[in-house]
Amino acid sequence: MYAVVVTFTIKPDAYEAFMPLMHNNAQVSLNEEPDCHQFDVLTDPDQPNEVLLYELYTDAAAFDVHLASDHFKRFNAETADMVAAKTVRTFTQVAQ
Repeated sequence: MYAVVVTFTIKPDAYEAFMPLMHNNAQVSLNEEPDCHQFDVLTDPDQPNEVLLYELYTDAAAFDVHLASDHFKRFNAETADMVAAKTVRTFTQVAQ
């Protein structure tokens, strides 16, 4: 498995607009990408403008398919001005 952890810092005035777009992106990814097995959208009550994603794919190629998808490109374009910072980390499973 291939795990992706994304952390967004959302601009304070953009959170309410960002979250429905984020949830839609997660749901479409799960529904339309057979190699996307998990797509969790998480928030920390103590850091209300921080959003963490935990995504699980079959392999790195499946994540590349996600990045090339129309729904991901649309999400990126729609939210670009809402995001103050973003980090992406990837992990591969070494043992089960």
